[in-house]
Amino acid sequence: MYCQKCGTENADDARVCQSCSWALTNVTIATTAPAPAARTSGLAITSLVLGLLSPLTFFLTAIPAIVLGIAGLVKISRSDGRLKGSGLAIAGIAIPPVCMPLVAILIGILVPALVRTRHFAFQMVCGTNMVALSKAMLIYSNDYGENPTPEIWCDLLIEHVEVAPEMFRCKGAPEGTSNYAVNQHLEEFGGDAPADTVLLFETYPGWNQVGGPEILTTENHQGEGCNIVFLDGHVEFVKTQALNDLRWKPD
Repeated sequence: MYCQKCGTENADDARVCQSCSWALTNVTIATTAPAPAARTSGLAITSLVLGLLSPLTFFLTAIPAIVLGIAGLVKISRSDGRLKGSGLAIAGIAIPPVCMPLVAILIGILVPALVRTRHFAFQMVCGTNMVALSKAMLIYSNDYGENPTPEIWCDLLIEHVEVAPEMFRCKGAPEGTSNYAVNQHLEEFGGDAPADTVLLFETYPGWNQVGGPEILTTENHQGEGCNIVFLDGHVEFVKTQALNDLRWKPD
């Protein structure tokens, strides 16, 4: 045994150092096994995952996330350090309540935009239908040497130009077999009407409709305006405040 003071080697059973008379002590170095590493709580992990999924599932997983998060915290606190992940459990509990108002705000922003997009799509389809009808009227005029008779113009286009009945419907209109009318004043121009003269316009539900601004409607597009096809064949969505400037008949 070595002396702890001078370092002299002594017999194993010596009680004092033979060199410096220092009392010798038989020191045993105890070794202890390291404590096992703490593992992450499965409840905490599940709570976090469900909390993150809650906005995507319309908060169907919000309650399970909160319940599992609380259960995970209880188990972690009682595990004497064998479990960890309290931060994950707290996040799983906190995410659903935090996300709910954010999602509500986003919905409040997106829904009006989606409604607006839907109405814009209806407006575009309506304009496309009207342009197709104006081209069908031109084909009829070229084939028969005269414009379709106003009082039966819808029937003539279906019969002779094979226009589908769906082309007479505006998607934004709630009902009706046809939502379009022909300008009744076209014959008054004597074949020399300006290009910006109204040819077709939106009106209330009906069939073979002919008339003027008195039967025009903007209700198909939330009162913002209506589609107008002019004599040169182009379509334009005219705002309500500009409808009074349209050319219907000779000056």
